[in-house]
Amino acid sequence: MYYFAGDFDDKNLFSQLKDFLDKVDRDHSTHGNHLYYLATSANYFGPIVEQLSAVGLMEEKNQQWRRVIIEKPFGHDLESARALNKQLLRVAGEKQIYRIDHYLGKETVQNILALRFANGIFEPIWNRRYIDHIQISVSETVGVEQRGSYYDQAGTLRDMVPNHIMQLISLTAMEPPVSFHADAVRDEQAKILHAIQPLSAEDVLSRTIRGQYGEGFIGGERVPAYRGEDGVPEDSKTETFVAMKLSIDNWRWADVPFYLRTGKRMPARHTHIVIQFRRAPLVLFRDTPVDTLMPNQMVLHIQPEEGISLRFAAKVPGPSMRLGAVDMSFQYQDYFGSQASTGYERLLHDCMIGDATLFQRADMVEAGWCVVSPALDVWKALPPRNFPNYAAGTWGPKEADDLLERDGRHWRNAEK
Repeated sequence: MYYFAGDFDDKNLFSQLKDFLDKVDRDHSTHGNHLYYLATSANYFGPIVEQLSAVGLMEEKNQQWRRVIIEKPFGHDLESARALNKQLLRVAGEKQIYRIDHYLGKETVQNILALRFANGIFEPIWNRRYIDHIQISVSETVGVEQRGSYYDQAGTLRDMVPNHIMQLISLTAMEPPVSFHADAVRDEQAKILHAIQPLSAEDVLSRTIRGQYGEGFIGGERVPAYRGEDGVPEDSKTETFVAMKLSIDNWRWADVPFYLRTGKRMPARHTHIVIQFRRAPLVLFRDTPVDTLMPNQMVLHIQPEEGISLRFAAKVPGPSMRLGAVDMSFQYQDYFGSQASTGYERLLHDCMIGDATLFQRADMVEAGWCVVSPALDVWKALPPRNFPNYAAGTWGPKEADDLLERDGRHWRNAEK
């Protein structure tokens, strides 16, 4: 391991870096294979890759590979994401660019494909005929911690939805790929992102919810309001919670709503995908004490515990017909052992071996921004008047519950 210091704005730095890497290649026989990880401020992504290219550090020859990993945020809106893509693609090939999203390194996220396409009992019912709706929740107990100044410029919508949540939606809803080759999988993901119905200004007002946390209690301890965090203005209008209702306009998912929500300072740290199936007909039970049938649910638990649970009805023992909810639960650590992983290990390894399956492609990034752009525009034009509108330690503003209750549905909340 070596440390090489310099200023990104110093053009001579990259020539010096090239000489330094050439020496490392000679000393350690690394054959000129280079992986550049840009853990930098986003405004340096484009200039750094341009400078690497200018001194020949992006050139692939003699079976060498040169790849660059780019962290989020990949742009702050659709226009800036397109501009960054163009800037990068002028000096690097798409196969050299790895836009990383650590959520895709989670075992359960990858297992969505195995669950759907390796089991004959699930894929036949994975469609509008049998599924009532899908919920995706990403809740965090933490606030903005030491990132107040950055977060106030971004907000939860930009920070979470175009990347993390769009990836979860696309993997859950995609059609079977022809193979597990990177572009075969990403082609199907991109189709889903392009099929999400764009929101009109009226849709933004009725189908999106934003919130900002006030003072409250997390784990029995009082925590400050968002506006009381370091680096956050006292009159900040930035959202720390988002809920949306989206529709996918294709044959498989027509009329199946996708509800998503994500927020900070919520009661539990949990990420899950809820597949709620349509209720069975009640006719058979008309002369029994059963007056309503609960819907079946499959829940994909992504973090902190990774696993899958299935909820169904079973008869309660006794002389009369009474039904109770039963949960069958599978956790990875119980079957395959506990192996600590943040997701980055798998993704870094994939980049080294040239497997881009779990990385976003340029068209996927732009499609994700297309989904959230109408909300960004409307929210900018109509600043919120009621912030803060949910207490820390609660499941967000009441309007998020209303979003589902208008449709006769309810959020599934993770246990504390």
